[in-house]
Formats: sequence, structure tokens, C-alpha cells
Amino acid sequence: MGFHTAAVSAPEAPAIRDWAVSRRYAWVVFALSFGLLLSDYMSRQVLNAVFPLLKAQWFLNDAKLGSLSGIVALMVGVLTFPLSLLADRWGRIRVLLISAVMWSLATLGCAVAASYGQMFVGRLFVGIGEAAYGSVGVAVVLSVFPHRLRATLSGAFVAGGAFGSVLGVVIGGALAQQFGWRWAFGAMGVFGLALAALYAVVVTEKRLAPQASSGRSGTAAAAPGRLRSLLPRLFSSVSVVSAYVGSGVQFFISSALVAWLPSFFNRYYHMPTAQAGATAGLYALLIGIGMIGGGVVSDRISQTSPRGKWNVAIGCSLGSLVLLTTAFSLTDGAVQLVLLAGGALVCAGTAGPTTAMVANLTPAAVSATAFATLTLANNLLGLAPGPSVTGMLADRVGLRGALQLVPLVAIAAAAAFLVGRHFYTRDLAAPASSPGRSAASNDTKPEILA
Repeated sequence: MGFHTAAVSAPEAPAIRDWAVSRRYAWVVFALSFGLLLSDYMSRQVLNAVFPLLKAQWFLNDAKLGSLSGIVALMVGVLTFPLSLLADRWGRIRVLLISAVMWSLATLGCAVAASYGQMFVGRLFVGIGEAAYGSVGVAVVLSVFPHRLRATLSGAFVAGGAFGSVLGVVIGGALAQQFGWRWAFGAMGVFGLALAALYAVVVTEKRLAPQASSGRSGTAAAAPGRLRSLLPRLFSSVSVVSAYVGSGVQFFISSALVAWLPSFFNRYYHMPTAQAGATAGLYALLIGIGMIGGGVVSDRISQTSPRGKWNVAIGCSLGSLVLLTTAFSLTDGAVQLVLLAGGALVCAGTAGPTTAMVANLTPAAVSATAFATLTLANNLLGLAPGPSVTGMLADRVGLRGALQLVPLVAIAAAAAFLVGRHFYTRDLAAPASSPGRSAASNDTKPEILA
């Protein structure tokens, strides 16, 4: 079920169906952008695989370990908006490449850190480098694909974070156990620099330029005056704000799991570093699969129900609450691991639906900035506090006790999604007559009245 909209002008309507560039090149752009996102999260999450080694070498408590993880997400949260705004004005590909080089060099810096303080500074610069990539990268990807694939591609792209986390903790744990933790950081930094060089050769503003003439907003910079007039639209509806809040709060859970599951398996299942990292990597893989699955399911449901994306997000939030709370309340064993797997699968299934909601509710000309706003919420409400707060709780009630409390934040996420669902149909139709709104989304089909 869709909604009538008068906003789709004749030049814009074909853009809903057509590809901005050739299909083959669009998928190349996706593959390379996805690869850089893998590098982003490999550099971010390799730290979690070596928590036990750093704890022993530098005599760190869990709060300090959590801060090394949380500072990256904090920097991403603080800087994603201004850097993504810069990308919308200056050029997304330029900002993207500078970001990739910075986080890779900072990761190499972590490899030679001699103390907690030096490692903290290195991680801070990893966060600065990664600040704009998620929002700019997904904006580049969505700009070269049809609107009907938004939730699926958003979920698949964001899932790169989970898959990168898998590779970071698995490869990092294996390298750390075999050669030492410094080699784990070094390998991630070199990988990122190599991918950035390949991206610079293959993906350029010039090759993406055809989309500008087709009436779609892609990587081309937006005019400053028009950009300023569109920015208020990033917060112009209850539903888009609800999407920001619900998404951010829900990411608290997945970030805590990715950060602390290697230590959980090391402490309670007595696994060595490499085995704990590999096992935690399997659960991070499930988180990524759930992200893709959530996007695919929401795209299918929204064909008949415009509020289907909200229903998927609510279901994933409540499912993670029940499964994870039960899992961490049980003693170690097979039943706990199965329930933990189910909780991991659904806890980040909100990623695809919420990204698509934001894309549908905000102007295409500021899509990178809109996704930056979503990234800001994800990091400040979820990714940054998740590892840090869990670490502080673990110092007081033990890691198992802390992980029992983490899933409770899903209650707040589900409440935000319920509010957003209530106002979505009104908010989706309200800006239809405003200039700058993207062509109809896959939730809005002309000539069909709700």
C-alpha cells in the first residue's frame, strides 16, 4: 500500500526505476565501498580480540579496556555530521578516501603504542578517520541504485560492519596469538591502505557523474544555499527523529556483544585468545546476517504495507530483549549458546529498515548528511556507550551480570519505533510538495491512495 504524492515531476519519475550508472559499475562501486567498510570495522574491532593480552600486559581494568573501544565510536558520533556535511559540499569520494587513509595510518600507529595513553590517542585518530565513512559510503552506494532496493542495500552495506568485526576479531585473534598483538593492528592498517589505493583508481567523481544529469543527487556537491535550506528537513518529522533514536539505542546491544563476547568466552568458557576471537566472530557474523535479513524482509513487507519497516524493527528489538536476557541468565552450555545465537541474529536487524526510513523521509540532496545524522545517533546512543558502559558494569557486577542488563535497552528502542510507526504515514506524505525531496521511495507509489 502506498500513498499519492504530487511531488514526482516528469524528469524525476524515471529515476525511481533507472540505474544512475551501468549495473555492472554500480555493483563494482558497492563491492569496493563494502570492502572499505570491512576495513573500517576490522581496524575498529581488532582491539576486542586482544583485550585479554592488553589487560595482562598493561594491567588494565574493564572500564579502561571499554574506553579504548568506546573512544572510536565517540569520535565517529561527534564528527560524522560535520564531515558528512563537508562531503555533501566538497565531494563524497574525496572525503571517503581521506578517511580511509587516516584510519589505516592510525591503526598502524596503534601497532607501535607503548602504553595505554598512546593506544588511546591512536584509537582516537582511528575514530576521526572513520567518522564520515559509514554515512558517506552508504550515500554513494544508494546514489547509483534504484530506490526500490534501498532497505536491502542499506542492510547489506551496514552489515559490512558486522562482517568486518568478524574478520577483525578472528584474524586479529589468530595473529595476536601467533605473533603478538602488534601484528594484528599492523595487518589491519596495511589492508586498509591497499583498499584505499584501489578505490581511488576505480571509483571517481567523474565516473559517477552521469547520475547528476539524470536528476538524482549523488556524489556531486550540493549548492551551499540549497543545502542550508534543506538541512532543517533532517529533523522535520516525528517519525524520522524516532528512527534516529530507535536505531541508536538498539545498536547499544550489538556493540556491547561485539566488544565483549571475546572476553566472555575467554573468561567463562576458558577459551584461548584465538579460539575466543573465532567463536565471537561467528556471533558477529550472525549479527551481520541479521542486518541483511532485516533489510530484505522489510523491503518485501513494505510492498504491501508502508509501515512494514517499522514492524520489522519493533520485532527485532523485542526479540533481542527476550532471547539475550534469557541467554545470559542461564549457566554456560549449549542452550545458552543457541539462545545467544538467536539474539545476535535479530539484535541489529533494525539497521536496514531504519536506514531506508531515513532515506525515504529526507531530501536526496543531503543524503550523506541525513545518514550522518543517523550515524551520529547510532554512535552517541549505542556504539560509543555500549562497550564503555558494559565495561563499567562488569567491574561492579561481573561481565556476565553486565551482559544480563544490556538487552534491557531494547525496551526504549521498541518504544521509539512504535512512536515512529504511528506518525509515519502522515510524515511521509507531508513533505511531498516541498522542493528537494527525493523521488518517491519504495513506500510511495503514485496514484495509490492509502
